[in-house]
Amino acid sequence: MPRSATTKRSVVKAMTYRVLIVILDFATVYLFTGQVRIAIGFMVVSNLYTTVAYVLHERIWARAQWGLQETG
Repeated sequence: MPRSATTKRSVVKAMTYRVLIVILDFATVYLFTGQVRIAIGFMVVSNLYTTVAYVLHERIWARAQWGLQETG
């Protein structure tokens, strides 16, 4: 029987992933610019639109039957 992810799982997965990416975004931009304000600005804007995109992408894949195997 195919398995699918719940919306709640997709949202929690996206949130934990975004925490990691926020840290990496800030560190990378700060290393390149040396500017805390620029790094924070990029981090905020980038993570708003990419979080939405990630959740949508995850939900599309959760509905796709391709690559799922029955267990048991």
